[in-house]
Amino acid sequence: MRNFLIFFLFLFVIISCNTREVISIEKQETIKQNVNSFMDDWHLAATEANYGDYFGKMDSISVFIGTDATENWTKKAFSNFSKPYFDKGKAWDFKVLERNIYVNNLGNFVWFDELLTTWMGTCRGSGVLQKNDNTWKIKHYVLSVSIPNDDIKMVIKAKRKSDSIFLKNFYN
Repeated sequence: MRNFLIFFLFLFVIISCNTREVISIEKQETIKQNVNSFMDDWHLAATEANYGDYFGKMDSISVFIGTDATENWTKKAFSNFSKPYFDKGKAWDFKVLERNIYVNNLGNFVWFDELLTTWMGTCRGSGVLQKNDNTWKIKHYVLSVSIPNDDIKMVIKAKRKSDSIFLKNFYN
């Protein structure tokens, strides 16, 4: 009998440790709506050159990957680079055309992709947000210029010289 109780106690502990609460579809939809508003507000803060609101939505360890191969920014470096633009009252104005948001089973982590219209034309953004203490923060954001497949050969040719200079940093 004692071995029987120990076995069930052991089984209970194993099951308890491996069981995670999975959020409902309704909760996922609410999270998606909240994240959608959060990201819209982030883009609006840039449009309105609101430095505090824009960088306040980024985590202290967040990374922003820009369209140039050299643009792999820490939050501090990106905010220092961007501050003069915000101070002049003109940052950038990205409008969302569509956004797809995906939520993990615990509801505290999301990843997304978005199609944007910008001064560079159509761009693609993607990122990761994490929720801590009921606050979403951007952990990682990637901005890329979308290039139609039919135009890629012209783009490759146009950037060949810059790429060769940049790649020298990796092939010494």
